[in-house]
Amino acid sequence: MIFDNTLLFSDGQAITGDARSTNTVDLGANGTPYGDTRKLIRDIGKGSPKVPLSISVTETFNNLTSLEILLQVDDNSGSASPKTVARSGILALADLVAGKQIDFPDYIPQGANEQYLSLFYDVTGANPTTGKITAGVVADRQTNFIGGQ
Repeated sequence: MIFDNTLLFSDGQAITGDARSTNTVDLGANGTPYGDTRKLIRDIGKGSPKVPLSISVTETFNNLTSLEILLQVDDNSGSASPKTVARSGILALADLVAGKQIDFPDYIPQGANEQYLSLFYDVTGANPTTGKITAGVVADRQTNFIGGQ
């Protein structure tokens, strides 16, 4: 998998409780069309091709009951008022093993209409002492399927 540092949310980030991704993706300020004073409206989830995310477990988790990963947008880099636009669903501890590709929506959905993107890791149960995730926007997702399986 090839990641671009400017599109990387987490690089082997240790998840030891509820946490925002180490990095935030800045999509830049909206521009203004020539001859107009109104800014363009952003929604990177519209259109085709879709913008894929890759999220994988790089160290096996312990202790927690489950984890949910939320893709959020905000108009400020500190995520003071984030809006959730996609969710991974509930991931049980048994599924959070090293090498696991998280089954997240294959693309950034409609509604991703603010300047900053980040992930939020929502832990249920005890806080883990082990468990790391690498996540980011990619050109395409690697599946490792062999022979069409």
